[in-house]
Order: sequence, then C-alpha cells, then structure tokens
Amino acid sequence: MRNLKEINAKILDDIVLSGLNDVYTAASLLVGKGEKILFRDFFGTKDEIEKLTQEDIFDLASVTKVVSTATAIMKLIDDKRIDLNDKIGDYLNVSNRKAEITIFELLTHTSLMPPYSTLWKEYRGQELLEKLIQIQPQKGPDKCYEYSCLNFITLMKIVQEVTQMNFKDYIEEIFKELGMKNTCYNPVDKEKAVATSIRDGKRLQGDPDDELAYYLGGVSGNAGLFSNVDDLRIFIYSLLRGKIVSEKTVDLFTTTVVKKGENVTHIAWMAPPAVGCQYSLDSSGFGHNGFTGTSIWIRKDGLFSIFLTNSVYYDRYLKKPELNVIRNKVNNVVFRES
Repeated sequence: MRNLKEINAKILDDIVLSGLNDVYTAASLLVGKGEKILFRDFFGTKDEIEKLTQEDIFDLASVTKVVSTATAIMKLIDDKRIDLNDKIGDYLNVSNRKAEITIFELLTHTSLMPPYSTLWKEYRGQELLEKLIQIQPQKGPDKCYEYSCLNFITLMKIVQEVTQMNFKDYIEEIFKELGMKNTCYNPVDKEKAVATSIRDGKRLQGDPDDELAYYLGGVSGNAGLFSNVDDLRIFIYSLLRGKIVSEKTVDLFTTTVVKKGENVTHIAWMAPPAVGCQYSLDSSGFGHNGFTGTSIWIRKDGLFSIFLTNSVYYDRYLKKPELNVIRNKVNNVVFRES
C-alpha cells in the first residue's frame, strides 16, 4: 500500500531494501497519521526461506518497555492505584537503597540500577525474577541517567503485586480489548514469528532474543512481547486518542522532558535525538527502539513510523551501525519530508 507521494514511497522502499539479506532477512514498515495509513509494506523472509506476510509477528525486544510495561503503569496511575512518587518498598520486599527508588526513577532510568544482569546464567523462572528484584542500585551521582532493563523488570513485578494478576494476563487483556489480536507474550503459533538469533545451537523463533526475558519464561517487563505493524498502529492511534488511558496521563508520559547530563528522556518513552532517530525529530517527539531491530517513533501531531526488522539474525552486535543508518534514513523521509 503506497499513499505517500510516489517519490517518497520509492525512496522508502529503496532504503529498506538496502538492508535486506545483509542486515536483516525481514522488515515491515508502516507510516501513519491518526487512523490513516500513509505507507505499509513487507519485505523479505522470516528465516531466509519463508516469505514474510502481514500476519507474521516480530520480537519487539525493548519496544516491550513502552507498549507493555509503561502501558500497564499508566493504567494503574489512571486508576489511582499507584503514583509516580511511590517507592519500590511500598510494594516489594526489598532492602536498603533499593526500597527508596521511586516508580518515576524506574521509568526514567534515573534509579542507578545496573543496565543488565548475567544472573540468567545461574537461575531460571521465578527464582531468577526474585534474584533480579533484590539487586541493589549502583553508587554514583544522585539520579544520574543509566538505561537499565532491570528497571522495567521491577515495574512488571510491581504491576503484579498491585493487580494480583499474572502480568501476561493483565496486559494481554488490554491488547485484546483494543483488537490487537497478534500481540502477545509466548506466542502459541511460533511459526508466525520472524526468526532471530541462535541460542544453544538453535535458531530462535517465537521465543525472546533477550536473555533475561527468555530465562524468565518468555514474559518480562523489559522484553519478550511479539507484535506486527498493524497491531502497533492500533496501539499508537488508541494511545493518542485516549482510548487506553486518559490523554492527561499520555501527555504526562510523552511531553515531560527529563534531562540528566547529556541524556534526555520522557517518562518511559525515549526522546530524540536517539539512535535511529537522530535528525528528524526534536525532544517533543517520542518513541522507542528494540535490540532485535525494531522501533516506533511518533510526532506530536500524530504522524508515526513503525519499523520492524530481525537485525539480530545475522549478528547480534555487528549489524547495529548499518541498521541505525537505515533507521535514520527512514525517519528522515517520514518526518522531515512528510
């Protein structure tokens, strides 16, 4: 479907195709504004063999943080069941400085929590989750910025404690109500999933590429969600129209600008300039990237891009620079020329 100016559609096609079978085997791009789809196309194969279709789903990686975890937190704030200034210790049995960290600090990566953990090498499932929750913040300048997956795993645990529900059940019910039929953790039909990297000698397909999400059993606050461009279009439109949570809460999360040193962020959402969206949006825009090669970016007037790939298929790290060049080019066309 091509409803952009023809030259822009051709440029977008060429940009995405430039990475096909080198940076990723599969890519899907949807550009929209409000309910209107401006561009939507599907490229390549799920696994170098089977052609990608519109029904297939991608491992969203860290895009999970905003689509899943931040949405759950916003919902609980709307329902006045939690507050941004609440502390971890109000909900979880943690000690020392960890208990004093606020929900706001978790969401804005100003908690001083370590970026990641290798505890997945020793523990699995619920035991792994409990060990992760007990990790203490690092020592450093008060409230400095350090992007941490552990923040959003902790937020998932808080959601479970407040709702007394399994996190997967709580958030997937929200997706179901919106009509996001292809968005889930631990997809039942794994063959619908686009393949990612190799773990333990086996190509991952339908299981999270992220180690913590994988060894937590597929459900995590930092990663593990699967979806496609059509479902994410529903999500973005519904979010902007106040159909998931109130517009007041959406504005709070997406217009608040938190500056720590050279880092700028919104609440849960990234703020440009960010990797893959460095030149086309200022800090009034918002979005998020995922390690597997996924991203969503949104301008305040409702124009948005959803770009999903499996860039970890060929290499989990070496393809990042090439992917980010492609991301930047896509977003330059979408936001600077549209």
